[in-house]
Amino acid sequence: MAGEPQADCLFCKITAGEVPATVVRETATTIAFRDINPQAPTHVLVIPKAHYPDAAALAAADPRLLADVLRETAEVAAEDKIDATGYRVVFNTGAGAGQTVFHAHAHVLGGRGLNWPPG
Repeated sequence: MAGEPQADCLFCKITAGEVPATVVRETATTIAFRDINPQAPTHVLVIPKAHYPDAAALAAADPRLLADVLRETAEVAAEDKIDATGYRVVFNTGAGAGQTVFHAHAHVLGGRGLNWPPG
C-alpha cells in the first residue's frame, strides 16, 4: 500500500535504521543521506520516510510531502555550501530514466560544473 513501508525496499530499510547510510539531515517526514556512488562532489539523496514508488506517485498522493522533500534539497545544498554556486535536483521516474530504487527520491548534485542537457 502506498505510504506504507515495503519489506523489500532499500530506502525503507534505511529509514528504519536496518541498513546503514551516511545521514546528513533528518526531519519528521524526510531523511537525506550521501549516495554510495556519487556522481558529483555533493551527491545526496532526499527521500520521504513514507514509501511511494516514484515522484509522480508521491505528488499525486501527498503534495505536501513532496514539498517537504524539495524543501530539504535546498537545506542540503545550503549545508554543503553549494547553494550559491548552483546545484541540480533530479527525480528519476521509471527504469528508462535511470531509477533503480523504486522509492521516491531526489538527487541533490553539485560542487562541480553540471552540463546541459544531462545524460
